[in-house]
Amino acid sequence: MIVISDTTPIISLLKAEQLELLKHLFGEVVIPEAVYKELIGNEAFWLEAEEIKQCPFIKVRQVEDQKSVHIFRKVTGLDAGESEAIVMAEERQADLLLMDEQKGRRVAKQMGLVITGTIGILMQAYDEDLLSGGAVETCLISMKKCGIRIGEALLGTIKTHIRG
Repeated sequence: MIVISDTTPIISLLKAEQLELLKHLFGEVVIPEAVYKELIGNEAFWLEAEEIKQCPFIKVRQVEDQKSVHIFRKVTGLDAGESEAIVMAEERQADLLLMDEQKGRRVAKQMGLVITGTIGILMQAYDEDLLSGGAVETCLISMKKCGIRIGEALLGTIKTHIRG
């Protein structure tokens, strides 16, 4: 299974102390160089950057067609990480693209890519008995405390799902 990720799902899982879920669910996750730079580029988050640098199941790869990335950014207005992740997913015929931002998800869907986000990862981990319902709720609380936005309607759907 080929899984490509944008920046936000990795940051969100780091904040929720659940980065290992990626290894358990997918084996390895490929990120383009722009995503890697976004993940390690902020000196205020050097501990998180070190965790990413040391992570054996996150593989950094280069997008083959940089011209397409440049055109893609101009046409869509997406940032470098989102653009590279989408182009790489297309190039490598990825089975799954991990992305949270709505605009990027909309563009990726128009291209026919299969997408899930951080919440989808948590729900899959719950469904595969990797996380309990309480652990999912704890992750959501941690993510919200770190400034990650989760809509109330989505929170309600999640709570209904995990409380069965």
